[in-house]
Amino acid sequence: MNNIMIKVENVTYEYKSYIEEEIQAAVKNLSLEVKKGEFLVILGHNGSGKSTLSKMMNGLLLPTSGDIYVMDMNTKDEEKIWDIRQKAGIVFQNPDNQIVATIVEEDVAFGPENQGIDPAEIRKRVDDSLAIVEMTEYKKHAPHLLSGGQKQRVAIAGILAMNPDCIIFDEPTSMLDPTGRIEVMNTIRKLNQEEGKSIVLITHYMDEAVQGDRVVVMSQGEIQMEGTPKEIFSQVDKIKELGLDVPQVTELAHELRKEGIDIPGDILSVEELLKLL
Repeated sequence: MNNIMIKVENVTYEYKSYIEEEIQAAVKNLSLEVKKGEFLVILGHNGSGKSTLSKMMNGLLLPTSGDIYVMDMNTKDEEKIWDIRQKAGIVFQNPDNQIVATIVEEDVAFGPENQGIDPAEIRKRVDDSLAIVEMTEYKKHAPHLLSGGQKQRVAIAGILAMNPDCIIFDEPTSMLDPTGRIEVMNTIRKLNQEEGKSIVLITHYMDEAVQGDRVVVMSQGEIQMEGTPKEIFSQVDKIKELGLDVPQVTELAHELRKEGIDIPGDILSVEELLKLL
């Protein structure tokens, strides 16, 4: 039984820079696997190549060289591209760009309707998807009247209704207020833990990254670090060299260690630190 959801093999993505009129590589000879049921976080500052990678995982962009397989289907295979997008759905930064209908439940039904699914099955999928993201009571509402976090949850329900095995989130909280961010992260965790979906979360927020099973840190189109959140964030100096922060509590633990206080360097939550102190 193959437990690899997405396989990225020696992938490079090049584009022509309009400013310098030269070829730039957003992703350079990168290899990565996403396991079934895994919650993988891809972390990096702007320009690190993480969003380009997310769009290649869904076949929205094709690699300049190398190959990406989604459940053994190559994204370069034109005949398989709709199957690939059904297996690996993608949720973008701006919820307003993803909502197409004027009523929430019609928006969620849009994907399965385009797949030609039986109306009774669509009804069930819409209801189930809205229940999972806790938006059932808003199903008759107009999406433009919802908060940012609610809109993003409707967008997630729209992907869920297509019944994917994997959902790629490309900075899904970057345009949301703190409440919306918490709502969306709770939904993402629930999809992974309760619905068994493979999750790829692209982010530059540390407090989101610590929630994954595995973290990959990208910089300049390459993977610089890879490991569990504890393995990654205990390397405070290296993270900072890459232009990123660490969770505040990890930084506090790091500073306490420097002062000679004997506590572990891989603390990720306030609760952990309080227990130790």
